[in-house]
Amino acid sequence: MMSLAINLNLERRQQAQHLVSELRQERHEVWSLYCQIAELKPFSNNTNIKLIMKQFAELLVDYVSLGHFGIYERLLSGTERRQRVLTEADSFYPEFSQTTEDVVTFNDRYDPGNRKLDYQHLETDLSKLGESLAKRMEIEDKLCALLLK
Repeated sequence: MMSLAINLNLERRQQAQHLVSELRQERHEVWSLYCQIAELKPFSNNTNIKLIMKQFAELLVDYVSLGHFGIYERLLSGTERRQRVLTEADSFYPEFSQTTEDVVTFNDRYDPGNRKLDYQHLETDLSKLGESLAKRMEIEDKLCALLLK
């Protein structure tokens, strides 16, 4: 019986490590594309920015979903028994949720599939998104540390 518990614990830890690794990889890709877009200033409605914005929008949604439904769901799904971990994760949720809303708002505005894009406010919106992503990454690091404890 003890061996089964150890194996389950090991398996959960490996799954958590894989999830954290995947999140960090997607985060790196999002930040890389973010920087590529920022370097295209001044922004205009050209093919290059449309392609990068399309990639960015898709990856941004995947990344946010992984953090929100992967990391948070894993912590709060009922399998976590450490009350201190649950309390800490719960305390981060309002700020974390706000960063998700910020990303969705940006994505709705700049997703190339939605409509003809207007890049007039992209510089300002990109700056706000960057601040939100930085906050999200800070919270994610805390959540990942909780998950891997």
